[in-house]
This record gives sequence, structure tokens and C-alpha cells, in this order.
Amino acid sequence: MNISDNLHKIKEALPETVKLVAVSKFHPVEAIQKLYDTGQRVFGESRMQEVDQKYNKLPQDIEWHFIGHLQTNKVKAIIPYVHTIHSVDSWKLLQEIDKQATRVNKRICCLLEIHIAEEDSKYGLSFDACRQMLNEGLWKQLKYAYIGGVMGMATFTDNVDLIRTEFRSLKLFYDKLKADYFQDFDSFSEISMGMSDDYEIAVEEGATIVRVGSSIFGQREY
Repeated sequence: MNISDNLHKIKEALPETVKLVAVSKFHPVEAIQKLYDTGQRVFGESRMQEVDQKYNKLPQDIEWHFIGHLQTNKVKAIIPYVHTIHSVDSWKLLQEIDKQATRVNKRICCLLEIHIAEEDSKYGLSFDACRQMLNEGLWKQLKYAYIGGVMGMATFTDNVDLIRTEFRSLKLFYDKLKADYFQDFDSFSEISMGMSDDYEIAVEEGATIVRVGSSIFGQREY
């Protein structure tokens, strides 16, 4: 299996407006370097320890995206490495990101994780909880953490109609947030949805970022 060919095939099929995050978690530095050498610059990790190990061994112009569930006490450690955090699911977490980003003078793009799936095991804010947080208005005082858009994960299922409906609900919610809260914020522009099994549906439903791992790297080596 040639990971460079896999990457190339996926990129060829993606619209230019969609950013591809190559999900490199559990994959070795050599594999990431190989994709870097073919032009890929955006990679996704989900564990702080792994980013820490890989960061200094790889080119410094890589744009690292943190895609895993993030605990408040881990924020300080990942801020120096990351460009975007996909999994902001509480005001407390957003506040902590801002605090730690301010400390090192670094702007961090934060995507609000919205719970769109039927599985309870998935994280994320409900539509109502997200609106409530934005209504309180404290996010306008953030200095270095900015809300760059939304992220959502569809139900893990073969039911394509359900997946499509969930992605569509996130796109509609994004549009409402843009109109109601972020009309004057050009930085609010991203809809991160879709992974290896369902990114093509996500793109059809309006994704601007897709997170693809196994379709590029093959199955993970734990």
C-alpha cells in the first residue's frame, strides 16, 4: 500500500475549497514525513504525548490540528504545537485555551464541537447549549482563542441517509450561527465534518475540513 498514492487520490477528488487533515495518530514519524515530502502540510493528532514526540522530529511548518477529546488540564501542554483545536465542547475549555494561548502570544483556531450523532458516547455541545454559551457573549472578550467554526461527527452506521441528515443539520446550524453571532467575523468560516468512511458525503453537505486517517495510512498500528 502506497500512502502517497492514497493521499494523491483523495486530494484529486476533493474540491479546492476543502482542507484535508491527514490524521496521523498512531502512525510513525516516517509516514508523516513521506506525506510531507509529497506536499501535505496539515496533520491531525488526538493525544498530547504523541504530538510532543513528533513535533520536534518533523518540519516546523506543519500545521497540527488537535482532533481528540481535550481535557482542560492538558491544554497548556498542547498550545505551543497546535494551529487548530477541533474539539471545544465547553466554555471552561475555551477559556483555558485562551488563557494558555495568551500566555505564549499565539492565536488558536477553536472549533465548537456539536453533538449531531445518535450515539451518546460522542462528545459535543447540543445546539441549545451552544447557543446559550454564545448568548452569554463572554466569547467576544477572548484574546487569542477565536471561534473559527464548528465540528461534528456523524453516527457510526451504514445508513447513508442518517449520516447525510446529521451532516446537513450541522451545516444548517453553522449557517444560523454565522447569521446570528458571527456575521462580522470572517474568521468564523469552517465546518469540520467527515472522516475516512463518510468524508465524501460530508463534502457534498458543505464540509470545509475533512479528517482522513485510515484511507490514507491504512489501519492504525496501536
